[in-house]
Parts: sequence; C-alpha cells; structure tokens
Amino acid sequence: MSVFIILLVVVVVIFAVKDIRLNLISRPTFKMFKKVLPPLSQTEREAMEAGDVWWDGELFSGNPDWQKLHRFPKPELSDKENAFMADQVETLLAMLDDYQIVQKDKDLPKEVWDYLKTEGFFALIIPEKFGGREFSAIANSTIVSKISTKSLTAAVTVMVPNSLGPGELLLHYGTKEQQDRWLPSLANGTDVPCFALTGPEAGSDAGSIPDSGVVCMGEHNGEQVMGLRLNWSKRYITLAPVATVLGLAFKMYDPDGLLGDKKELGITCALIPTNHHGVETGERHYPLNMAFMNGTTYGKDVFIPLDWIIGGQECAGRGWRMLVECLSAGRGISLPALSAATGHLASKMTSAYAVVRQQFGVSIGQFEGVQEALARIGGLTYALESCRLMTAGAIDLKLSPSVVTAIAKYHMTEMGRTVMNDAMDIHSGKGIQVGPNNYLAHGYMGIPVSITVEGANILTRNLMIFGQGATRCHPFVLKEMEAAAMEDNDAALGQFDSLLMNHILFAASNASMAFVHGLTRSYFAKAPVSGETAVYYKQLSRMSRGLAICTDVAMLMLGGELKRKEMISARLGDVLSHLYLASTVLKRYEDEGRQQADLPFVKYAIENSLFEIGQAFNGFFKNFSNPVVNFILKRIVFPVGNHYHRPSDEIAQSICEHMTQPGVFRNRLTHLCYVDENAGTGIMENAFLAMHDMQAQFKDLKQWQRKGSVPATLDIEGAINYALENKLLEQADADAMHHANKLRKQAIAVDNFKAGEL
Repeated sequence: MSVFIILLVVVVVIFAVKDIRLNLISRPTFKMFKKVLPPLSQTEREAMEAGDVWWDGELFSGNPDWQKLHRFPKPELSDKENAFMADQVETLLAMLDDYQIVQKDKDLPKEVWDYLKTEGFFALIIPEKFGGREFSAIANSTIVSKISTKSLTAAVTVMVPNSLGPGELLLHYGTKEQQDRWLPSLANGTDVPCFALTGPEAGSDAGSIPDSGVVCMGEHNGEQVMGLRLNWSKRYITLAPVATVLGLAFKMYDPDGLLGDKKELGITCALIPTNHHGVETGERHYPLNMAFMNGTTYGKDVFIPLDWIIGGQECAGRGWRMLVECLSAGRGISLPALSAATGHLASKMTSAYAVVRQQFGVSIGQFEGVQEALARIGGLTYALESCRLMTAGAIDLKLSPSVVTAIAKYHMTEMGRTVMNDAMDIHSGKGIQVGPNNYLAHGYMGIPVSITVEGANILTRNLMIFGQGATRCHPFVLKEMEAAAMEDNDAALGQFDSLLMNHILFAASNASMAFVHGLTRSYFAKAPVSGETAVYYKQLSRMSRGLAICTDVAMLMLGGELKRKEMISARLGDVLSHLYLASTVLKRYEDEGRQQADLPFVKYAIENSLFEIGQAFNGFFKNFSNPVVNFILKRIVFPVGNHYHRPSDEIAQSICEHMTQPGVFRNRLTHLCYVDENAGTGIMENAFLAMHDMQAQFKDLKQWQRKGSVPATLDIEGAINYALENKLLEQADADAMHHANKLRKQAIAVDNFKAGEL
C-alpha cells in the first residue's frame, strides 16, 4: 500500500510542478511529436484548413451534446420554394421522356433546355438581385432529388450549375465587376457554365494538374495588357459540350517576376467565354449510356487578361482553397440528392412490385428472402433521406462542413448502390429489360457515375474522411500541430505543454468512461430522450468515446505512418461516418414528431450503423500493428465483447408490412418519387393500389381454389368468372377484380421491340 501511495505522489508531483513536467514529459513529447508529425503538401494543408467543423466535432469529442443536435433547425422549404416544386418542377417532370432522352436522342429536347433556362433551374443558388431564385440548400437538394426520380440526365443537368461551378465561385470570391457581368446571364440562361478541373493526368490528385498559366504581356481588345498564357487539356467535364462560359483551374507561374518575387503562385481559377480565341470545346464523352452533356475542353497558348481570374489578381494562387471550400458545400447537396432519390424511387416501386408480382400463387413480398432485401431498401432509404436533410441543413446554416459532406457523399452513394442492387434483384427480369416502362434501368446505369465523381469513393473513404476528421475535428491535434509549427520554440513548448495536459486528461477520461460503459452496456449513460430510442443515444455516445481513444492511440503509435495506413485509418473513418449517419436518423425522428410508424425504420437504420461500427472496430483491432496495445484497446472499447448485430428479422418484417400498405407512411417514405400516370411508375402504382383494394376478395378466391369450390387449374381470370357464375362473387367485385388483374398484368409486363426497331 505504501509503495502505491509513493508512486501516486511521484506522479502527482511530476504533473503538478510545471518545470518538472516540462523536462520529463512535455519537452520529450514535443520533440517526438514534431518528428512523427505527418508531412503535408500545400494542397493537403489547404484542404485541411478549408471548411468548418460542425457536428463531426461533437462525435470526435467522446461525449456528444445530443441537445445541441436537437437544437439545429429543422430543414424546411419556404413558401416560394414549395410553390416552385408544385409548379415549375411538376411541369418539367411532365415534359420528360427519359427513354427518348437516353436511348434515342442522347440529349434533352430543345423545349426542355429552354424551360430550364427561362424558369431559373440553372439559377437556384444565384441571388434574386441578379435574377436568380436564391433558394436554400435544402430546396436545391429537394429539386434535384425529385427530378432524378424521373430522369437522371435532367437532374445532373440542373445539378451542375448549382453545385461546383462558376456561379458558386463567383458568389463567394468574384469581384463586383465579375458578379455584375456573369451572374445575370447565368441566371437567365443566356450563359451555360461548366467547370474544368480534372485532366488525363490529374483526377483525385488535383494538385498535380499540368495545366498552366504563365504571366506575360499580350494583346486584348486591341491593347497590350498583363495577363496569362494558358495551356490546358481537361476531360470528364459536365456541360462542357454546351457551355458558353468555362471555369478553369490551372497552375499559375510568373517566371519573369512581373507580379513579384514568387515564381510559382499555385492553383488558380479563371472564367473564360468559350468563344474566346483559342478555346476549343473538344469531343463528347458518353458516361455509361447517360445522356447528360459531358466532354473535353482544350486550349493552347490562350491569352486572357489578369482580371479574368476569379476574384481578380489578389486571388491568384488561391484556387485550390476556393475549390475545396465550394466543393465541400456542393458535395453535400448534389450526389446526396441523387442517392436519396434512388431510395425514394426504389422504395415506392419495389414495394408495389412485391405486392403485384406473384409466384407460386402468392405475392413475392410474402417470401422472407424478398422481405430481407425489401427491408434493406426501406431502412436505408430512411437513412438516406435523414442524411440528405441534415447535411443540406448544415449548408443552410452558412457552414461548409468538409468532413460531414465527404461522409455524405461516400456513404450515401454506396447506400444508393445497395438499394438499387436490391431493387434490381427483386424486379429480376423486369428490371433488366430496358424500355419506356423500365423505371430502374437508367438509375442503375448511373450509379457508378456517382461513385466516381466529386472525389472517387475509394479516395474519399481512405484519405478524406478520417484524414481530415482526425485532425480538424479532434479538440487538440490541430492546435498541437500549429504549436509545433511556431518559430519561437519556447513559446511553442509552453503552448504545447498546456494542450498536452488537456489532451492527456481527455484521453484518460475517454478510456475510463469507454471501459465503464462497455462493462455496463451503457446502462447508466445519459440520454436526452426517453422511450425506445434512448438506448441508441447511449450506444452512440459509447462508440464516440471508443473512436476518440482509438484515434489518439493510432496517431501516437503510427504518427505520419497513419497517413499511409489507409486500411487502418479508413476503418476509424467508418466509425465516424456511421456515428454521423445514425445521428441524422435520430435528428429526423425528433424533427418529424417521433412518429410511431417510423420506429422500425429508425431501429433498422441505427442498428445497421452500430453493426457497421462494430465491424470497423473489429477490422481495426485485428490489423493494428502493436499486439499489446491492440489487446488493451480492444478490452477498453469492448470489455465483454462486440455484441452489435444486424437488424432483426422482426424489424425487417415490420418494415415490409409498412411499405406494402398504401397510406400516409408509405407516401412520406417515398414523397420525392414522381409517379407518371403515363409511364411505368404510374402503371405500377395503379396496379398496386387496385390489387390492395381487392386483396380480401383475391384472398377468398385463393381459399376457394384450395378447398375445391373453384377449380385450382383455372387462371385468375377464369377463376373470377367461375366464382361469379357460381354466386361466390358479386358482379361489382368481379368487375373490380378483373380490372385489378388487368392492371397487374400490365405492370409486370416488359417492353418488347419489333425486329429492326432498335
């Protein structure tokens, strides 16, 4: 006992007496920290510093403030935004024939292009004073989602001008002259924008773009002015084939020192009319049979004046930071909107098909194998819409949460892929026969496009989410890095000492509380609500502490190597991601009034995220390099084992029951799915409603056939007629059953083509 007391006193003295602490702990740790500090390129540093820390910071804290989550405003459309949805969006959707667009014309009809321009679909984010709509991020997202359920080509065409592009960059960084020149013409559709960043040699590594702009004197409008001699080759540029104004990213050089001593100024963005001398609109791409405009652009020795740099000369070399900040906002709107639309469409149509399609004499939705996939569609759709709402809501708070939007982009596109695959599996042959009435095929073809753009998913998961999150969202690491970079070593050490002591307390608190909550299954943890969701808040708080302590240890043990240990860091990124996804589900459930019908979907989504968190931790522990540290960490986070599991069959069956019943809940779950009365979606929905209305009569008919009252050998039509003739059915019921069966047969039919028609 006396030895323990002596040791305790020694530890207290070491930490309490500053001079001793500095010599024995802080100074050696400071030297080690500077040595293991991961080297950052200029582009990495700018990406790290760009954007805002938001709810992701709470999730990294180990003790999220759930009341803060509840206090975030509920994302809602304004009256004018709702009116636009009811008028212009509905009108546009009625104009679209996606089969004609994709399979025949390979383009939107002229009348659709004209309507998009004149009605301000390209000006959703442009202020009203310039002639734009000035809509919120949630409205922008909702409009794109709704259009996407009818035509991915039209949705992408609307999405791009309102995402990363000249409009966004001009609003944030443009000079007054540039805004006055370009924003009105972009708003009224006179000009169509595109933005060129990606090239043959620079995709995810945008910092390596070879495109150049050299400062020199040249002629412009008959005068000698200082400007840039540009050379570029870009590809994968959406709207490039039809754009009238080109946003261009390039590296800027000043070899003759015309602007100062700096020879390499860095990535710069400029705005160039596509009819400017030397600008060449190149060949068109054809991304997976999709008809949205996408192609190449080139320029050789193109001279532009310096004031064509977005933001003017003072923004020379600031292009990468501008792009990262704008891409962060756009990434939280565009692809999440498309992914949520996949869920809305797949949920509405697949739930209908599961009722309408029959095999072995019953609806396929009664087979548990189908129910498992249908429940996954419904549960993930609820999560997709939750994430869409909360992420777009963050942007409407005038934030640019780069980590959160990277999470949304990666996980929503991957969930969208899962949902679409399940929908295709359930539709089977009907899903793969392309034709005017196939509502899944073009979305299925477009899924890989979403996976690859705005940061390929592999890059986003393995480098961006944890790479930025661990540094930006951690309460101490970025500050410690800043202290290590200070030139005054004594001042740096003093600042580092204070941060280190707080960091140690932070880590010790998280480790001890993670262990306690692990032993007690978070029974004594606090939750901001009562009821069936309270346990989820407790479990997510526990996993937040687990993430915090594992992150600290991984960064301490691996240092700069963690940057290259992508499999390790990505798994911690998965933990953070699913903490965020589950948070959005809880937020939506509260915002929408804790509706009882939502509970199976809430449970499915959160239990799925907790399972994925458990799997990510398993992978982290299994592959962490130091076996002793690994053993200790595993016992801290999961002292009695990892007991997270996939959602139960009971929850899955409850979801299927809700999805296959017409009514308020199903409509809420799929409210963004456009049902076209003259196309496949309308045919399927009408058949679903008709079959549901007559389900009791069809059930009776099946029972009569089993008992022998109606011959079992008769098909449905024959059985209905036999039951009518034998007074088992009234005429009105027989007529309604015939009508429902006619719609059913029409719904399960697939498109056929005559010889030579294709």
